[in-house]
Amino acid sequence: MGIYNFKNIEQKWQEHWKSNELFKVTEDDSKQKYYVLDMFPYPSGAGLHVGHPLGYIASDIVTRYKRLNGFNVLHPMGFDAFGLPAEQYAIQTGKHPAITTEANIKRYKEQLNRIGFAFDWSREVQTCDPSYYKWTQWIFSEFFNAWYNKKTNKAESIDQLISIFEIEGNVNIEYHGDPCESFTGEDWENFSAQEKENILQCYRLAFQKETSVNWCPELGTVLANEEVKDGKSERGGYDVIQKKMSQWYLRITAYADRLLDGLNKIEWSESIKEIQRNWIGKSEGASLHFKVKGSAADIEVFTTRPDTVFGASFMVLAPEHELISSISTDSEKEAVQAYIDRAQSKSERERMMNKEVSGCFTGAYAINPFNQKEIPIYIAEYVLAGYGTGAIMAVPAHDERDHAFAKKYNLNIVQVVEGKESVNIQEASYDAKEGRMINSEMINGLDVKNAIRATIQFAEEKGFGTRTINYKLRDAGFSRQRYWGEPFPILHKDGIPSLVDELPVTLPDVQSYEPAGTGESPLARVEDWVNTPEGRRETDTMPGWAGSSWYFLRYMDPNNDEAFASPEKLKYWNQVDLYMGGAEHATGHLLYSRFWTKFLYDLGRIDFDEPFKKLINQGMIQGQSRVINFIRLSFSGSFWGDNPSFPDPNEVFGRVLLTGKLAQFLQNASNQDFVKLKFEEIFLKKYKKYKVTNNEISGSLHPQIPSDLDPIEVIRIPLEFVDKNGSVNFELFLKENKYNLPENTSIFDLSEANEIIEYHEESTEVHKNYFQAGIITEKMSKRWGNVVNPDDVCDEYGADTLRLYEMFLGPLQDSKPWSTQGIDGTHRFLKKLWNLCFDQDGNFLITDETPSKDSLKSLHKTIKKVSDDIEQFSFNTSVSQFMICVNELSSQNCKSKSIIEPLLILLSPFAPHISEELWEKLGNTESILNAQWPEYDESQLVESVKLYPISINGKTRTQIEFPLDMDKNTISEKVLEDEVVQKWLEGKAPKKIIVVPGRIVNLVI
Repeated sequence: MGIYNFKNIEQKWQEHWKSNELFKVTEDDSKQKYYVLDMFPYPSGAGLHVGHPLGYIASDIVTRYKRLNGFNVLHPMGFDAFGLPAEQYAIQTGKHPAITTEANIKRYKEQLNRIGFAFDWSREVQTCDPSYYKWTQWIFSEFFNAWYNKKTNKAESIDQLISIFEIEGNVNIEYHGDPCESFTGEDWENFSAQEKENILQCYRLAFQKETSVNWCPELGTVLANEEVKDGKSERGGYDVIQKKMSQWYLRITAYADRLLDGLNKIEWSESIKEIQRNWIGKSEGASLHFKVKGSAADIEVFTTRPDTVFGASFMVLAPEHELISSISTDSEKEAVQAYIDRAQSKSERERMMNKEVSGCFTGAYAINPFNQKEIPIYIAEYVLAGYGTGAIMAVPAHDERDHAFAKKYNLNIVQVVEGKESVNIQEASYDAKEGRMINSEMINGLDVKNAIRATIQFAEEKGFGTRTINYKLRDAGFSRQRYWGEPFPILHKDGIPSLVDELPVTLPDVQSYEPAGTGESPLARVEDWVNTPEGRRETDTMPGWAGSSWYFLRYMDPNNDEAFASPEKLKYWNQVDLYMGGAEHATGHLLYSRFWTKFLYDLGRIDFDEPFKKLINQGMIQGQSRVINFIRLSFSGSFWGDNPSFPDPNEVFGRVLLTGKLAQFLQNASNQDFVKLKFEEIFLKKYKKYKVTNNEISGSLHPQIPSDLDPIEVIRIPLEFVDKNGSVNFELFLKENKYNLPENTSIFDLSEANEIIEYHEESTEVHKNYFQAGIITEKMSKRWGNVVNPDDVCDEYGADTLRLYEMFLGPLQDSKPWSTQGIDGTHRFLKKLWNLCFDQDGNFLITDETPSKDSLKSLHKTIKKVSDDIEQFSFNTSVSQFMICVNELSSQNCKSKSIIEPLLILLSPFAPHISEELWEKLGNTESILNAQWPEYDESQLVESVKLYPISINGKTRTQIEFPLDMDKNTISEKVLEDEVVQKWLEGKAPKKIIVVPGRIVNLVI
């Protein structure tokens, strides 16, 4: 046991924890509960890389810490197992996604368990398990059977709504939904079943309608807005177009205000809260109606600045606006339709990000209701159909995009707000929200705030406008045209959707997962499954976020067949106390989870309306990609030699690879003469038969650096070719040639002496077989070849080292690059701790000896520091403190059990395996998991003695330690007894002894 054998130790304790079910937890009313949760992973075939465990390690530290402090801690884990990646893999390989998902989950669990996480695997959930998605389907059914009552400000049963319809119709109903014409109770009774359902679809919180969606032909499915970036699918980077399709939606917009208000009572970062506020996008303003000249049409616009209405010099409609076809003049219809077709090829996100000004005149004019002026109506892609009314009054003097549009199409720009400083409104818009109104008739002279109020009042009095609140938030698209997802519990018969009574509706086995290409799911081809005596099944499946919106509730009671969780267990575990996960889910999972929680709260199924009390967003561990750069060099000039005329440089010179220092130098060099010389040197090394005629411009060699040097051509080198110092094994790299380097590629770099050297396979000099690659810090990805497998780290250093090192890299919330150069130090710390307890022969050194004051001080400093750090999630500084403490104990030669034992408890959340092993060696028969967190004793940090410098006639001659509470007379007596002092006194009595308590003693002779 003299050697720290981490492999045996870690395997031993992982088996012990599992066989004794030490992480299994049940409800216990005698203990205070604490619920720790990680955002559960999607199990891809690539397995985990070292970036994935970062949050899991942090949450595991908190789990173990809270348990040691007497809490009953729930720390479960499961898998978000439905979704596109598994299905895409099935299409590529022909393997059923259920088979690949099961294999991937097994792989993830092996990796997670190897790192020593205290997960209660008895509560594992998988969203693709029918026993789980039965309850996802049940919750959807509850959405389908609910409406949002504005009077009570909550969701209520649709049956209650129908009862009201039967008596009095909908005239007194205040609801959140789609517009619906008024009807009486008698009308309701006379409606057909189809008509009744069409009405209810305006009210249901889960409803189906035809609308423009983000359609990805390559993936064969509809994507949510947050799944589309720059007109491409976030997963795969495929083109996304706009397409009219019938889709299921959840009416999240009903909860917009409550989602905003709820942010004030949860402990989340302000950045995440602000992202959600902006996504919901609440804005107060007015709805104004503009008549179309020569038509009965009426265009409604929403504006937050109705005060600027007198500066409205044109109107803009979204290309999808329903009035375009009816108001466009014959002369403009062709151009208008062409513009619409172009706009529909782009996603909303792409249109919002596009800075290019474009539009098309409809030929129609609107009438400004405030001054009766005619203004032209355009269509433009920067106006979105889903925000507001899909129409805007454009005020170019006070809006940047409107200003750019007006300048391009030569439209009027009228200033109606002026500030303290004069501006040239023809050159740039004045977008300030403060100022005084001008050129605005009855509101001239008012400040902006009062002008807004007066404008809305005037519009309401005249009947062409109302005060309105608007939101950017859209209802959540809930349909996917794919196989691998939760089936809807819906049957369609005679055009009427109805719920399936018996759940779950399980996925049928299919031979082909290929999308139909028509917008239908692969399920549509399974005729025996689709067609039932009760009706035709819905063939769309639910999106990937369906199962993840409520999984934290299922962990509380994962094996319940009668309910998604029992009321008793829901009440006991309540909210998640600590949620750990990525900030990238701010407008997806985190928003939807809050929405589903509020909905279940409205129905009385749970007694809390926010899912996650505290949220910590861990940063990203980034990969360090090793890269080299290609630069194509071209030359011109005259040369002596066999070929007097200079041939085509691309044919002769081919391609040159400039690496490391040389590539960086040439990109950044300002001394062009030196650059030229270096190019000539490269050329002459490659083509020795050519000679430069002279250095004059007329006959010299002219290197030309391409204009598109940034980036030149980046080649990422897989980590297998790179040693720990970042040097690339050139011979191996060329031999593998994974990146298909062109034939006769020459590689040049600068030596330490700034001489150009060429690397080649035949080189016999060792240093020439390696070159230093550049570094790019970026997302860790298999695609970039910069993935570090945690299994490899565990093999070489152990899980405890991995855990400590990931925490030691930096603050939890920060992103930081992975580097293996620092991991050795973390591993040495654990070996130093081991050597504190064992000698080289394996003899255990810890005894019951009384600890020194210094050792007690080191321990209690560590208790205080680590306790405070864990509460503040400052784990990197805790690791530093452990290192300091072990260094101090080693220098003190501390072997006291009363010091080592509490230190191991402190360390156990961070490095549980070595802590368990040493804990057992100390004679403990129960796991360290059942220990008690040590208490900090402040008195141990109070200095009881002081080392006084002793000065004689102002010069320090020695130092003597005295208790801090010793009186001056006693100190003086003791000083005079000291041998060194007696030597300097030479038998003389001091004239004066000056004692400054706690500082110094000075003798005057």
